[in-house]
Amino acid sequence: MMLIPTVVEQTTRGERAYDIYSRLLGHRIVFLGKPVDDDLANLIVAQLLHLESEDGDKPVALYINSPGGSGDSMFAIYDAMQHIRPEVATTCIGMAASAAAVILAGGAGGKRAILPNGRVMIHQPHIGGIGGQASDIAIHAAEIVRQRELANEVLARHTGQSIERIRADTDRDRWMTAAEAVEYGLVDRILSPATVPAGLGGATSAGDLGG
Repeated sequence: MMLIPTVVEQTTRGERAYDIYSRLLGHRIVFLGKPVDDDLANLIVAQLLHLESEDGDKPVALYINSPGGSGDSMFAIYDAMQHIRPEVATTCIGMAASAAAVILAGGAGGKRAILPNGRVMIHQPHIGGIGGQASDIAIHAAEIVRQRELANEVLARHTGQSIERIRADTDRDRWMTAAEAVEYGLVDRILSPATVPAGLGGATSAGDLGG
């Protein structure tokens, strides 16, 4: 069970305690720090919709440290990012692999970043747990192919790479350093120590925290 830190804030009415994620959400920061599944996707989408309702003009900062996961859950998050009015600035902290790499690349142009020691990995969807009749297996395999092509199109759109290169590079696991991810077009820049926020401080928006 993951322990969630609590932040205590002094107010005129006394102390008020927040879990750390609620505190970050108040500064328009969303943290994707688990494998991408339906539960996480619903949580991330709900936070994005909430922040849009709070202010449709201020950007949102989405920090990512995830090994990836479900393609359907990935598209739920990606589509929500494209749908809401606020720009979503994405930052890779640690690792953005598989589905998480697509979400990272889907951030607002010019506002996608990675920390110096971050890593990114792209690949084709994995097929697992297929069973049943041959016709069922064929249907499932066709859906995997369709989903892979959709993911490839998203990566091509956001990286500027040709769809042919994306197909070739995702045929096997393709790991990239921070510099390689910038060169490939998955992110726009590497955050140097001088640009990495030391803490919440007096920041008031995602622009102050998302670089």
